[in-house]
Amino acid sequence: MTGADAKGGRGFASAPGQAGLLDELRWRGMLHQHSGGLAERLATGVQIKGYNGFDPTGPSLHIGHLVPIFGLLHLQRAGGVPIVVVGGGTAMIGDPSGRSAERLLLSRPVVEENVVGIQAQLTKFLDFDGSNGAEVVDNYEWLSSYSLLRFLRDIGKHLTVPYMLAKDSVQIRLDAGLSFTEFSYMLLQAADFLHLYRNGGVELQMGGADQWGNMTAGLEVIRKEFGAGDGQDLGFALSYPLLTNESGTKFGKTAAGTSVWLDPAKTSPYAFYQYWLDADDRDVGKYLRTFTLFDRAKIEGLEADMAAHPERRDAQKAVAYDLTARVHGDGEASRAVRVSGAAFSTEPIRDPELLAGLFEALEHFEFTSEDLAGGALRLAVASGLFASNGEARRTIVQGGLSINDERVGAPEDAVPAPIDGRYLVVRMGKKRLRIGRLRA
Repeated sequence: MTGADAKGGRGFASAPGQAGLLDELRWRGMLHQHSGGLAERLATGVQIKGYNGFDPTGPSLHIGHLVPIFGLLHLQRAGGVPIVVVGGGTAMIGDPSGRSAERLLLSRPVVEENVVGIQAQLTKFLDFDGSNGAEVVDNYEWLSSYSLLRFLRDIGKHLTVPYMLAKDSVQIRLDAGLSFTEFSYMLLQAADFLHLYRNGGVELQMGGADQWGNMTAGLEVIRKEFGAGDGQDLGFALSYPLLTNESGTKFGKTAAGTSVWLDPAKTSPYAFYQYWLDADDRDVGKYLRTFTLFDRAKIEGLEADMAAHPERRDAQKAVAYDLTARVHGDGEASRAVRVSGAAFSTEPIRDPELLAGLFEALEHFEFTSEDLAGGALRLAVASGLFASNGEARRTIVQGGLSINDERVGAPEDAVPAPIDGRYLVVRMGKKRLRIGRLRA
């Protein structure tokens, strides 16, 4: 499969074959570590199946899931088969890895609903057709068939308690308290790997660095189940570095502390685009490598342009458009570019369609005919830009307020006629903007 595959292809160069997968991930900064023998296995050219798990704890994935998604995408572009394991079973238990408190357990109906939403989002990234088409499986299918006695006999016998206690994901939770339910998660994930290896020929598990202990536990269970000797792993594990921001903010969170979702009902396409456009210069090179399929020459060119002309933010624009188009489509990405440009432009905004987009994307307010008749001061307070009449009055007197890009000279000035009979553009200075719409 080339870089022009159905889901990932946006005119990029061909991807390397399986033998080049590790090098591809390494230069992109997406390789934390891998188990022994994986490079040799990939070099054989025999198609490999690799999986990553996604717990359906909500109806949508967020951008924190993009690293493993792109890991599977690179595996597919290299010729391997990506397997998506939706944790319908493990989501009802909870994974202690990287967590400081126990996760709320979910009911089966809620999990099933979440699985449907997540699978639809994954089709934006992975190709589910062809000789190496992606597959989605739900681990509830096999985990739910275990009785307690059978699980302890078939899985629990392979891992000792000292082995499990030594894992970092367990150690960091021991002092704070770790339930037996969460302690068993390692066994459940190992059971997943064993099932996929035995019944689907899946040899590779992929995941974040915080999953390394769980992944290697799976290798141990497979090795013991099939009678291999010490150091003779039959499967393989590969981990990605945990992504952090050099700017000091948590990756995947807005300045307000909310998650950035792939679902447009939870994060609008404009807000999604704007998150990447606002990326710190120190982070954008990492984002180019991790979240696009741009080749090395293009990425290095964008980085050079950024170093020479940081004010143009060309690298941020490239990441923002490419990811928004992948998740929401080219039409929404183009619309987000227009809305973003208009919001920060000094040019007057007169296009009703653009104003409708700005109203949905930005902070906005509704006004009444009484607000219009009440003059500039009343309208300014109704916009929500000011906490009081006094603050609004001072801003007007200082020349800092405009309505429909007309400077307001005095508090008692008349409000300009709404654009298209519905919209008002209220600006406070150069950076604060509210779009108003006449209440029906």
